[in-house]
Order: sequence, then structure tokens, then C-alpha cells
Amino acid sequence: MKVKKHNLLFSQKMIYKTDYHMHSSYSDGRSVPDDYIAPALAAGLSEIGFSEHLTLFKDLEDWNMNPVNISPYINHLKTLQSTIKNIKIKIGLEVDFFPGKEKEIFSYLQALPLDYIIGSVHYLGEKTVDVGPEFYEGKSIDRLFESYFDSVIEAAASDLFDILGHCDLIRIYGYKPVSDLEPLYRKLAKTMKEHDIAFEVNTNGRNRPLADFYPDRRYLHIFREENVPVCVNSDAHMPSRVGQYFDEAYDLLRYIGFTEMAVFDKRVRKMVPF
Repeated sequence: MKVKKHNLLFSQKMIYKTDYHMHSSYSDGRSVPDDYIAPALAAGLSEIGFSEHLTLFKDLEDWNMNPVNISPYINHLKTLQSTIKNIKIKIGLEVDFFPGKEKEIFSYLQALPLDYIIGSVHYLGEKTVDVGPEFYEGKSIDRLFESYFDSVIEAAASDLFDILGHCDLIRIYGYKPVSDLEPLYRKLAKTMKEHDIAFEVNTNGRNRPLADFYPDRRYLHIFREENVPVCVNSDAHMPSRVGQYFDEAYDLLRYIGFTEMAVFDKRVRKMVPF
């Protein structure tokens, strides 16, 4: 179902930085897309992309884009593309994955003129894992992590998405299971490689109670060993957080052994050395 990617290399004298995970007032961001341009340029980014929350099959909540606004959203970004020439602007969505709804999600998305789609898992049952720490009270943290990873692995295997967003969002409030998580990360990374989907180092975890990136830096080496493509995203919900903590993220990736990052255009992936 996913458009096939092509891995091409082209050289850059400086790091070609992108930030594909940003939210504007079309979903739960605090500013219109135009307000993100200047901070992106100041951060030295070559490309930015907006990826508003789209959650199908659930009642509309205030953090999601109303589907009736998808066309105005796309048209707004196309206007920016035609008027802003000193930075590339890409059109994306962050789409919630629900097991068993793959065909419906594909049918809804296939005709949209997008550069990439971020697939995310926010829901476990009827509640999101980031609704508040009370979600975790009285529950087995080990089982919650296992259930969450099961859904994320299904999302990676769905062939619906180009990037997997904050793949261990379940860590947001700092809860830690007793069991060894390495097998879950290994299974996820192997699935991502098999289905040719990239993951993001999401720097917004630094702004959450977790106070660190997603995914857990202790397991980043697994994604490198499995040769899973990577990009760095801020998940910014306000202009001041565009490109936030990117130098630290790139240094971390270099330390782990990553040498290239994923960029997207019309759902075709290229790999750029850094």
C-alpha cells in the first residue's frame, strides 16, 4: 500500500537538517504555519514539514485536525511553497494507527498530495497514553509497554506510513517496566527494516516529564544494527521549539554510528549523508 522508497545519496558540505514533525493551529499547535518559517531559518534548517494530527475512527478531540480542514490545510501549505523560496516546505500528516483499520486508513489517505505520512500510536483502548500519569495508575507497567509495542509494531508492518513517530511514547511520564525491553526494541527495528519505514529521533521528549528523546537512547544502537533509516524531528507545537535540541540529537546519532538521514518528497525517500 505504501509508495516504494528509493535510497539515493547526494553530498552536502553542511548538515542538511530537516524538521518534518511540526503542528500548527490546524491541529493542536499554537501558531499558523507561516510563523514557523523564521525560527526554522534561524535554526539552519533546509526543509520543514507540517504533520497535523489526524485521528480517524474516534470522536473529534481538540488536539486533532477536523477532516473538513484537510483541503484548506494543504492549500495553505501549497501557497507557502509557492511564496517562500529560501526553505523547502513539505506537506505531511501524523495519522493515528488503529489495528484492524488498515484498509480504511489507506483508502482515506491514498489520494492526498502528501510528501510523507507519520504513523503514530497514541491510544491504548479508549484513552491515549499521554492523557496524564493517572492513565498508568493501578496498571501493570510491563503489560502496558508490551501492549503499546505490539501496536507500534503493527503500525510499522502496515505499509501505511513513511515515518514512525515517537515510537516509545509510552515512556512519556517516566514509568519503567521491570522486564527487559531490548527484545521489544529489536522486534520493532526488525519490522521497520522489513517494511522499509524510517523512525524519528523526536526531541520533544525533552519537554515532557520523561526529559529525554524518543526512542530511548539506550536502544538506539539496535536501530543502527538493523539499518533502519532515521530523521530528526522536533514535534514542535509552537515556533520556538522548531529544531530544538537538534545538535544534541545529531551528535548522539553520530556517536551511535548513523551516517545518513532520511528526507522525503512526494512520498519518495532519499538518504542524505551527515
